[in-house]
Amino acid sequence: MLGAQNLSIYLLRLIRGTRYGFRSSWEKNFARRCKNSYVPAVHFRSFHQNSWKRASFFSYNFAAIFGSTHILLKCQNDINSAKVKELLDASKLNDSNTIKRLIDEGVDINSTHPLGWTSLHVATINKNKEVLRILLKQKADPNIGDQFTNAFETAKRKNLHYLRVLMSREDEFSNRLNNRASFKGCTALHYAVLVNDKDIVEMLLNAGADPTLENDLGHSPLAYAGSAPIKQLLEDSSKKFINLKKKKEAEERCRFPIEQRLKENIVGQEGAISAVASAIRRKENEWYDEDHPLVFLFLGSSGIGKTELAKQISKYLHKDAKRAFIRFDMSEYQEKHEVAKFIGSPPGYIGHDEGGQLTKKLQESPNAVILFDEIDKAHTDVLTIMLQLFDEGRLTDGKGKTVECKDAIFIMTSNLASDQIADYGMQLREEQRQRYQDKRKNEQNEIIEKVTVSKQFKDTVIKPILKRHFKRDEFLGRINEIVYFLPFSRSELIKLVTKELEFWAKKVSNYNFLLKCFFFCNSQLYLSFNPIIG
Repeated sequence: MLGAQNLSIYLLRLIRGTRYGFRSSWEKNFARRCKNSYVPAVHFRSFHQNSWKRASFFSYNFAAIFGSTHILLKCQNDINSAKVKELLDASKLNDSNTIKRLIDEGVDINSTHPLGWTSLHVATINKNKEVLRILLKQKADPNIGDQFTNAFETAKRKNLHYLRVLMSREDEFSNRLNNRASFKGCTALHYAVLVNDKDIVEMLLNAGADPTLENDLGHSPLAYAGSAPIKQLLEDSSKKFINLKKKKEAEERCRFPIEQRLKENIVGQEGAISAVASAIRRKENEWYDEDHPLVFLFLGSSGIGKTELAKQISKYLHKDAKRAFIRFDMSEYQEKHEVAKFIGSPPGYIGHDEGGQLTKKLQESPNAVILFDEIDKAHTDVLTIMLQLFDEGRLTDGKGKTVECKDAIFIMTSNLASDQIADYGMQLREEQRQRYQDKRKNEQNEIIEKVTVSKQFKDTVIKPILKRHFKRDEFLGRINEIVYFLPFSRSELIKLVTKELEFWAKKVSNYNFLLKCFFFCNSQLYLSFNPIIG
């Protein structure tokens, strides 16, 4: 078999066949086919080694170059795949010498099997402690989840035969597991608990395994603990890990305040960000009523950042967890009978077994950020359900099960009083602009910081509109913070236009186009902004 270096030299000589003679008729045939192909040729200029005056042009056919590169990459991928397979097999056979050799050769110990598991998973499920020590010493990640669900689902996803996947799982991983159960998301610590080995559990915990991580079924390793010593060990480790995690998060919050993180993806809205950040900071420091969830009402025009701020709050609190952000479009709940969508149909009605959309998602993630978009369009009976939700922090579904959600954050958005808020915001900005028009420094930033909604405007304009629409003082009384989103200032609009143009410039660059815009163009585009429409 040709080595990688010899193979590249051989292919280079083969590509140059249109200029030099060949020793083999097969080489001539290959070069002729490449030369006669419909792929355009690429020309490179090359100088002779013995003379700088004489120059020749070699025609390297693009198809041959691409083919040779593809062959080289394929050979390299095959070699890497073979080494990964050898690593996984050695982990199953407890072959420590092979493991050390492969590590010295630079094999990634966190590489995964085509069906989803790692060498650490294999060593754990087979109780190979010697290999496990070597892998953990080499910084193998104990928190990587297995991507294997079960034989049937994996075969369907990978487009393979069911028996082939089942045999591969039993031969290359373990034949001690239930082939119908789902193992997706299970870490090495999950498998250590399943094999009921306390020593391996301790090894993984000492290496930094997270005992609070859940698999795709929502179960932590503690849920699978059968023996009392392992159960106690996991409970103690979970408490320590949670305390350590809280301490790190507190230190991180000191270095990077929530306002700074929210402003990374949101332009303007300094007052709204400040109000939300203050409420969340009080919650993080436990200066809040633990019996009631945190409830916000975002007011302002469309397209001004209300939904985006809700998403950024979820991202800050839950680190991009998909299940931690739940969104409901309340325009779908305008009829009275659609209340059943929230909590589920009563017994005897269609959909009773399916449960409610809200209660089901709250069971999966009781501390999620729930967004009720355009709450003013919902039916009044839906508001009755929310009244119980905001007051007691729990909700009873159609099956009679009670869902606790006191740690959740509920955000409602509405366009109520958007015209009044827009007019008032423009008036405030005009007053500030006139006040600072004589200053020759960055007045826009100063204006943004000092534009605030007065208490008189809230009491005399906003609250009567809200009371007239919702018709319930007790509902408004459950809201912790009403957040006002004012129209964008001139500098903020230019930032938004610049950001949007950068997005489209990146988009068109994929089609080999270049988009350049100047400051004059940006300053003209912002004039199309309508503070009422958003």
